[in-house]
Amino acid sequence: MATETTAAEGSSLVFHPMDQFIVKPLFGGEMAWYTPTNVTLWLFFAVLAIVGLLVLSTSKRAIVPTRMQSIAELAYGFIYKMLEDICGKEGVKYFPYVMTLFMFIVTANFLGLIPTSFTTTSHFAVTIPLALAVFLTVTVLGFVKNGAGFLSLFWVSSAPLALRPILAIIELISYFVRPVSHSIRLAGNVMAGHAVIKVFAGFAAVAVISPVSVLAITAMYGLEVLVAFIQAYVFTILTCVYLKDALHPHH
Repeated sequence: MATETTAAEGSSLVFHPMDQFIVKPLFGGEMAWYTPTNVTLWLFFAVLAIVGLLVLSTSKRAIVPTRMQSIAELAYGFIYKMLEDICGKEGVKYFPYVMTLFMFIVTANFLGLIPTSFTTTSHFAVTIPLALAVFLTVTVLGFVKNGAGFLSLFWVSSAPLALRPILAIIELISYFVRPVSHSIRLAGNVMAGHAVIKVFAGFAAVAVISPVSVLAITAMYGLEVLVAFIQAYVFTILTCVYLKDALHPHH
């Protein structure tokens, strides 16, 4: 048993793909709610990157835009059109909030693809507050805009009368499940992709299969780049759909 344990400990195949998600204090010591951690650091980098992209790169707007200005303008137009198409003109006033959500998530996702970085959106401690903020904002807005009429969201008037109470219960449950699915979808997809890459990287140490592992890592990294954008897009478009429900609750 001792020999097997020693061999296992010395093997290059002993790796822990989930270790990359461990929250660690930046300056050592014990963890507390105020302790700066690797999560704090990369959240700060995300904010800096957003300010650099949306503020600094557009501060001197030119007729022929720079690359950074072009990216900022594309992001602006993309989110604006999405919000307008889903919510109508009435939803455009909430553009700053939706744009902020998209830019934060997509920036944090892409920063997490940098080797040795920390992917903040892989943690429920980040995605759950984002989802809860959307849920509470939409719910409060729904009642402010429509009063008790917001409850018509749960009453499917087009269904047969006998089925409406049952459907109302189902709609109510699905409404309160929204922040759960909204947060888990983002964190789960980001975490899974990074864990798979780490597994392939562990096998790259074995000379016989290292070429296959390198190819697999390259393919997964390309997929993760796509997932980084898609998950930000999905989170944002669902926010727009929920916002539409608050503005126009009638089925």
